[in-house]
Amino acid sequence: MAKSVVIFGDGDFARIADVYLTKDSPYDVAAFVVNEAFLQRSELHGRPVVAFESIDRTHPPDQYAMFVAIGYSRVNKARAEVYESCRRRGYEMISYVCSKATQWGEFELGDNCFIFENNVVQPFVKIGNNVIMWSGNHIGHDTVIGDHCFIASHAVISGRVTVGAYSFIGVNATIRDGITIAPSCVIGAGALIVKDTQPEEVYKGPAAELSRVPSSRIKGL
Repeated sequence: MAKSVVIFGDGDFARIADVYLTKDSPYDVAAFVVNEAFLQRSELHGRPVVAFESIDRTHPPDQYAMFVAIGYSRVNKARAEVYESCRRRGYEMISYVCSKATQWGEFELGDNCFIFENNVVQPFVKIGNNVIMWSGNHIGHDTVIGDHCFIASHAVISGRVTVGAYSFIGVNATIRDGITIAPSCVIGAGALIVKDTQPEEVYKGPAAELSRVPSSRIKGL
């Protein structure tokens, strides 16, 4: 029988993760946890919110597992720091793959990963630890995604791509097959990557231009 789970965080991601885990996983969510300095409420979704500093007493690691539901702050470093702290305390870090994602069982998945609905994960993909893949991405065959990455919605990562640790892939970004994304890169929304990157590079997609013509003057609308 699966352990009950404590979710680290009480923001949007934590609230959403609670719904997915409750409705679409074998895990029971027992509580939320935050650092004591950020403890601003005692309850969320009818479950207690407790201080991380006392979590060993209220929800010990031999009885509870953990999931860190933190976004991509500081290019994923904030989530990575909490993830490592939870592991040092002895917690099992769960991973979740939505039942509405498409995958063939021929891929490797680390811990503290969360794969939302409508992701397509082709065979022989390797996904590291602490990776978040929001809704609707395509992950091509033989791709390797490093630890502590965040992939926003509707990105296309082609076959045999390597995504370095701590990288962020934005909404609707496209990465050509065989490309290596170096660690800690930010690939912005709508960006098209056709060559290898260097560490900590930032790529911005083309932004839409404001037309001088107001909508009231467009014919046919």
